[in-house]
Amino acid sequence: MTLTPISVLAPLSVAAVVGLLVYYLVPPPRSVRSRVHPYLNPSVAGTRTEVSGGPISKVFGPIVNQLAAWLGRFMERSGDQVTIDRLRQAGWYRDVAESQMISAYRMSQLRSISIALLLGLALGQVLSLSPLFRVLLAALALLVGATRHRSAIQKAIDARRELMRIEIYTVNQLLAMRVRAGGGVVNAVTSTVHRGQGEVVTELSDALRLHRAGWRAGDAFRRIAELTPEPFCSRTYRLLASAEERGADLAGGLLDLAEDVRETRRESIKRSATKRRAAMLVPTIAILAPVLILFVAAPLPYLITGWR
Repeated sequence: MTLTPISVLAPLSVAAVVGLLVYYLVPPPRSVRSRVHPYLNPSVAGTRTEVSGGPISKVFGPIVNQLAAWLGRFMERSGDQVTIDRLRQAGWYRDVAESQMISAYRMSQLRSISIALLLGLALGQVLSLSPLFRVLLAALALLVGATRHRSAIQKAIDARRELMRIEIYTVNQLLAMRVRAGGGVVNAVTSTVHRGQGEVVTELSDALRLHRAGWRAGDAFRRIAELTPEPFCSRTYRLLASAEERGADLAGGLLDLAEDVRETRRESIKRSATKRRAAMLVPTIAILAPVLILFVAAPLPYLITGWR
């Protein structure tokens, strides 16, 4: 029996796909260092520079990381900072430092492309396609693997934006009550963060973390206003920054923003209801209308020509 490249590549591809599926279905347990890393001092957490893992990861890890970085730069021409901002807006890799966030995303892209390519090659081998169709199938698999993460990020951003639009109404009401009860902007935000949870509260806690790190409160709120995916949240954060620096009427502005959010969501729900009512007519028009036309048109040949 002679061995051909295809006969060797096919079982290796199938074995790699099965191994990756097992890895995703039954992932290995997290290491202790990854669990305690968020609580470490930044100066202590950054002292370890060697590559973790076994001998294989130490040898091939830098090569794979370099390949993932090159592939990511080839697919994302907008730059690493834009990708990091989009990852933050999507809520991905929250427990990872910003310097490691882009590396984790690039590795995820490389894994997705590799799995798609192996699946395409294995499918072409199983179906016994011609070399031309195998190349086309591999190119299609590469395209799907390359665009999968981009579409997933956009879906995550849209879902998070919708959730934040629901939350910001209540957060504005709570902040307005805290301000009316007395205290400054930072005190009102701190009280809301300590008693609440959600996406908006997470961004406000990031602003407080920046403020405790030495940023001015206005600059911290403007920073999260630039990073948030929801425009109404951005307006709220900019209002908090202006009130902290200039002493504006914060309670009234927050209540007005809450009313704007409610009106916008009401109009959005009305438009969605109209679209769904229109979508409900599709089965009636596509299924019942042709049947009705057949019943009406069935006796026409007999009535016109007398033919049965």
